[in-house]
Amino acid sequence: MMPHLPAEPTSTRSSHAGLFNDVDLERQSTAVNPAPHAEHHTKHGAIVRDTIIGFADGLTVPFALTAGLSSIGSSRLVILGGLAELFAGAISMGLGGYLAAVTERKHYQVEEARERMEVNEKPAAEEEEIYEIFAEYNLKREVVQPFVEHLKTDKETWVRFMMDFELRLEKPETSRAWISAVVMGLSYFFGGLIPMIPYFALHKVNIALFASIGITVVMLLSFGYAKAIFTGTDRKTAVWSALQTLFVGVLAASSSYGIVRGINAIHPVKV
Repeated sequence: MMPHLPAEPTSTRSSHAGLFNDVDLERQSTAVNPAPHAEHHTKHGAIVRDTIIGFADGLTVPFALTAGLSSIGSSRLVILGGLAELFAGAISMGLGGYLAAVTERKHYQVEEARERMEVNEKPAAEEEEIYEIFAEYNLKREVVQPFVEHLKTDKETWVRFMMDFELRLEKPETSRAWISAVVMGLSYFFGGLIPMIPYFALHKVNIALFASIGITVVMLLSFGYAKAIFTGTDRKTAVWSALQTLFVGVLAASSSYGIVRGINAIHPVKV
């Protein structure tokens, strides 16, 4: 005689069934809608570029200038000369970034107008250029023909396609010029202020010079390494980038120091 086994409670069976149903639904959902592939790309490439340019110049140029002026032996002269260069350099860097962005925007507008004119007046030639673009990717004419026919139905999209793939020009943002000016100017100012900090805190110019060298060496190495890592290079390449950045800064500072010291030896400056 078979032993009588207690029946599983209905609530337990229903909960197990619900669990299995949930698992099945999750598997089906995962199969139909796989997890999206996350790609990590920066959306602020222009700002990062402006920051790197401004900060790199700020670390190098004022450091070289203050190192050169310190050979005369006056902390006051170093501070005044350094601040003058710092403000002038930041303003110049900002204006340069602004003018470059304005020029870039005007260049894009001119090329866009020319491309729009060619699409309207020479559609056959422009269509052939589309096939030539895809031929660079080993895509045959018959493969891309449906896409080309669809693209021709919207001339604005057609123009944008030619700007992107034929001329390889990215449309600048309207506020790009002012953003570039502010970012490059401030990056230069704060980068150049770092090597000058010891001269504000220490009265002896020689001690301040060595402190400035130490701080700037650390900053140049850190900046060169971080810049390379941010752009996606491996650690070995990042170390090499850090050493290159350090070499440029040290070369500029030592050259400035030696030149000013030599000039001061020939024609002493009274301070």
